Amino acid sequence: MWFYLKGDPYQPLKFGTPGLYKLVRHPLYVGWLMVFWSAPVMTVAHLVFALMTTAYILVAIQFEERDLMRLHREYVEYKKSVPMLIPVGRSKEAVKAEVDSVQ
Repeated sequence: MWFYLKGDPYQPLKFGTPGLYKLVRHPLYVGWLMVFWSAPVMTVAHLVFALMTTAYILVAIQFEERDLMRLHREYVEYKKSVPMLIPVGRSKEAVKAEVDSVQ
């Protein structure tokens, strides 16, 4: 949109990992999940809301990452080295199986 407003032709953006993207692949989603699940009183309505939005985010991540791997080959390596939501390691076999299923 920015290129369009400036009257410039579209140029693909470079892939980058600034700030918190070095710890987890989806720091904005981590923030939203923290907000949804940190309620002083967990009512049934809030629990249903938190469950549904969590499910929505987890599904959205799958679509987003599929597109990112297709558009940015370097995302495949990034995905191997940086966890999705919780900053802990995971097995290389699990990542390799997931990456191979997309290609």
